[in-house]
Amino acid sequence: MSETEYFSTIDRLSSNPVFMSALFSWAIAQLIKVIINIIRGKSEGMGASVILFLWKTGGMPSSHSSAIVGATTAIGFVNGVESSIFVLAFVMTIVVIRDALGVRRSTGVQAKAINYIGFKLNKSLNFNITSVKEVNGHTFPEVAVGIILGFFIAVAFCNL
Repeated sequence: MSETEYFSTIDRLSSNPVFMSALFSWAIAQLIKVIINIIRGKSEGMGASVILFLWKTGGMPSSHSSAIVGATTAIGFVNGVESSIFVLAFVMTIVVIRDALGVRRSTGVQAKAINYIGFKLNKSLNFNITSVKEVNGHTFPEVAVGIILGFFIAVAFCNL
């Protein structure tokens, strides 16, 4: 790909309301998480904030829900809600939201319980158990705020 083609692709992508809605919905949700972390005094410095912004999951608001709702809403505006691509996006939105609320949350709760049991066994029986990763799922309010954020960001990108 030549340099001209590369910049032409970037230009087309940056003017695509579906891409921009999804990207900004995700980025703003992640930025809100960093701000909440700082306000609550849980920030461990700039490096931890950057990692939280770029990589960490869970917390208020759900960036997964925000990004997928942003993309789906923008697809509805661009292609119409009767289009096949909107229907596909809508189904994927339901899957992502269900996963955020159900599977990932349940897995995190179970991992926390397993780690607690392991800690107790290690303490009482000197039985060494390696802890498992505690996946951060979302509560209903976290997902709801993500949905609202994604929707309004898409409305802005598609109508302003």
